[in-house]
Amino acid sequence: MTAMNLTAIIEQYYKTNTKAYDILISHGELVASKALAIARRVAHLNPNEQFIQEAARLHDIGMFRTRAPQLGCHGQHPYICHGYLGRELLENHGLAKHALVCERHVGVGITREDIKQQKLPVPQREMLPLTIEEQIICYADKFFSKNGRSSGNEKTVADIRKTLEAYGQDKVQRFQKWVEIFEE
Repeated sequence: MTAMNLTAIIEQYYKTNTKAYDILISHGELVASKALAIARRVAHLNPNEQFIQEAARLHDIGMFRTRAPQLGCHGQHPYICHGYLGRELLENHGLAKHALVCERHVGVGITREDIKQQKLPVPQREMLPLTIEEQIICYADKFFSKNGRSSGNEKTVADIRKTLEAYGQDKVQRFQKWVEIFEE
């Protein structure tokens, strides 16, 4: 897939020169850049760099369907739904593997048990990053916010750990496992 094709897909859902478009593009580029750097560090794991570049740029495509006015998004769904909503969009474009990245990148992945216990408004299925590419993109995504203000500022591993503590030690442990794989 070419950069032009990615842009064409994005522009089917986002108007250029809008807050949501600018955030999606800049955040996607930041995540893609970090993810590619990680992929090169773990070349022995054979990550597909072209796929990482594409999927990282598209991973948040579903956010326009959510209620996130700070991001310029005025949809009907809670923000946590942007992952599975993005999956639906990309599956309609025949991008099944890219679609899974959308669904599985939220948090450090969401388990079926998380969905039941927290009564999350998402489909009742496992949404954990499984492939090395999914894990790299999910990990890289944690380093950049999309708050509409400081999306270019990279968080530290310590900051991310602290944020994840509110969601449970299992989330911190999953992230720490990635730190050990991707940073060492």
